[in-house]
Amino acid sequence: MKYFTILCLSAMLMGCATGYHSKEFTKEGSFTSGIEGPATDDQGTIYAVNYKEQGTIGKITPTGESTVFVTLPNGSIGNGIRFGQQHQMFVADYVNHNILEIDMSSKHIEVYAHEPTANQPNDIAIAPDDTIYASDPNWADNTGKIWKVTKENGFKLLEDNMGTTNGIEVSPDGKKLYVNESVQRKIWVYDIDEDGMIKNKKEFMSFADFGLDGMRCDREGNLYVTRYDKGTVVVLSPTGKVLKEYRLKGQKPSNLTFSPDYKTIYVTLADKGNIEVIRL
Repeated sequence: MKYFTILCLSAMLMGCATGYHSKEFTKEGSFTSGIEGPATDDQGTIYAVNYKEQGTIGKITPTGESTVFVTLPNGSIGNGIRFGQQHQMFVADYVNHNILEIDMSSKHIEVYAHEPTANQPNDIAIAPDDTIYASDPNWADNTGKIWKVTKENGFKLLEDNMGTTNGIEVSPDGKKLYVNESVQRKIWVYDIDEDGMIKNKKEFMSFADFGLDGMRCDREGNLYVTRYDKGTVVVLSPTGKVLKEYRLKGQKPSNLTFSPDYKTIYVTLADKGNIEVIRL
């Protein structure tokens, strides 16, 4: 596979993104600096953690009206959010080492899985069969792990002694797992086998500068990656080709999500404590 670096293609990339400009979607400071893990339900409602204060999950309508959806119990603080197929929300609780499950109708919150040896469940991705994959960085020593999480078996360690694992995503067909390392500025890709295990690790992309955070795939399998401290979202094809790069108003994008029709990108900004939007 051919690898690219952003440094040598920066001029071309910004040209590709001409006409795509982010706008503020929620008021600056409406979230804490811990804003993360945005996810969109099938009605186009956006959810993100730490609305107004740490430990909450905010609910934002497609028109930008924001309210508190739930406050997490027991001092939990969320990071990544994903939706399952049974009208439930999964939340990575990095404080109490849990994946939480929230019933979207009753707002009942329970522990889906707990792992005391995890550094912190950080970002999560969910496969078509509802298997959850969690990144697990240790920021103190710049290392990380990857976990597979199921209701039946809880956390199962897939890989240890990596760099600072952060953004994580499953391809739309459920066959590939992408994981990035923020400090090392690398993205790895794995094959997912029939048992949900990973194999055939390959370096998908490396960057010369700036950090990496949350990632999402669109319907075509293109990978959108937030470039922390650079203030952009870079788009990579399934073969590792740089397609375009979107410039944001903020400098510290932490994650992103799409609208149900994939015509809009919502990006969480840690430095501004808000969400920016790009209409495609």
